[in-house]
Amino acid sequence: MCRLEELRLGCGAVALAHGQALALFRMGPDVVYAVGNHDPFDHAPTMNRGVVGVRDGVPFVGSPRHGHAFDLRTGRCLDDEHVAVPAYAVQVVDGVVHVGRRLLDAA
Repeated sequence: MCRLEELRLGCGAVALAHGQALALFRMGPDVVYAVGNHDPFDHAPTMNRGVVGVRDGVPFVGSPRHGHAFDLRTGRCLDDEHVAVPAYAVQVVDGVVHVGRRLLDAA
């Protein structure tokens, strides 16, 4: 997908993988999450611009338009259990970010 050093800590970036626009978030020295870039509440491609943080031990991204928080590990909305964004498996190997399959428990 990209080199780990190209991702800024705590910021989102957009990438195209599996025919989908993804939002990548680097949350630690070698921790990266990937979720669908479209906000499920209005379908705008803005998730990469969301504010990231941790709520009760859960890494999340907050939708920049509506503020809903999404678990970066699963894609589930922390504010509405019936809503989710797709989440993808991510591995960092030798400084390169690899995005794998869509996780099964994501929307």
